Amino acid sequence: MLMNKALLLSEIAKKIEDCRRCDLWNGTTHAVPGEGLPEAKVVFIGEGPGFHEDRLGRPFVGQAGKLLDKLIVSVGLSRDEVFICNVVKHRAPENRDPLPTEIAACKVWLDQQLEIINPKVTVTLGRYSLARFLPRVKISTVHGQAIKIKSQVVIPMYHPAAALRNGAVLRSLEADFQKNSQLLKNPDNAVSTAKLNESEEDPNQMSFF
Repeated sequence: MLMNKALLLSEIAKKIEDCRRCDLWNGTTHAVPGEGLPEAKVVFIGEGPGFHEDRLGRPFVGQAGKLLDKLIVSVGLSRDEVFICNVVKHRAPENRDPLPTEIAACKVWLDQQLEIINPKVTVTLGRYSLARFLPRVKISTVHGQAIKIKSQVVIPMYHPAAALRNGAVLRSLEADFQKNSQLLKNPDNAVSTAKLNESEEDPNQMSFF
C-alpha cells in the first residue's frame, strides 16, 4: 500500500508540473506539489509557495518552513513523518494572496492528494486552507481547536509566515502546537476517542473536542 500511495502521489505531482488550469504557472520556476510520507497520519496544508519554494520545488523551505519544522519537532514528530502541501501549487506573483479562481483550479489536486493519503489529522495553516474545510469561520475564533469534520479531525492554526511578522501570533501558534501535541503525536488514539459529528453532510456543522 505504501508503494501504491507513493506512486499515485508521484503521478499527481507530474500532472501538477504540467498543470495549466489557471495562469499561476506562467513565470514560475517549479510547481510545488507537496512532499512527505505517503501514509502520513498528519497533513499540514499551507497557502501557496513562496520564493524559495518556487526555486526548489519543495513546500515550506524558507524562514516560515524552518519555523514549521521547529514546531513539528517540538511535538515529537519529524518532517519525514508528515505530509506538507499547499492550497495552490504554483507561486503567485509577488507572493500575493491566491485568487478564488486559482484556489478552485487547484482544488482537484489537493482533493486527490488527501484522498490518497487519507490522514487522521489535517492541520490548516492560515485562512485559505481553513476556508477549504470551514469557509465561513474566522481563524481567530477557532485556531488551536480540534474539530471533527466528517471522518477526520481538522486543527486550524495560524500560518508560520504570519507568526514571523507578529510576536503574539507566534506565541499563539506555539501554544496551539503544544495544546494539540498528543493529538498530533498519536492521532489514532485521539481520533478514536473523539465524538463523531452528528451531521456529517454539512462541513460547517462542527464538533469540538
